[in-house]
Amino acid sequence: MIETEAKILAIIDEMVDSASDDQLFAGGYIRGHLTQSVAELENEGLSSSADLKQRVEQSLQSAIAQKELSPPDQVLVLEMWYQLYQQAANA
Repeated sequence: MIETEAKILAIIDEMVDSASDDQLFAGGYIRGHLTQSVAELENEGLSSSADLKQRVEQSLQSAIAQKELSPPDQVLVLEMWYQLYQQAANA
């Protein structure tokens, strides 16, 4: 899980120079949910990448349900999350 988190954070950091404003927003938003999810999982004694993926997705869905994101931002954030997770998993 920690390795996956590190890979995702590194990908987000690498995007900074070339990312659009929307991508920077989504990356920062995901970073917050990712960090929170890792902390929660560590407290629960869970450490798999699958646990991390599930927890971040639950966190994002909860934020969407609470109307924290506009519909276009929902699509942007979720698509970026799936891309980041796949890139990290394949790295």
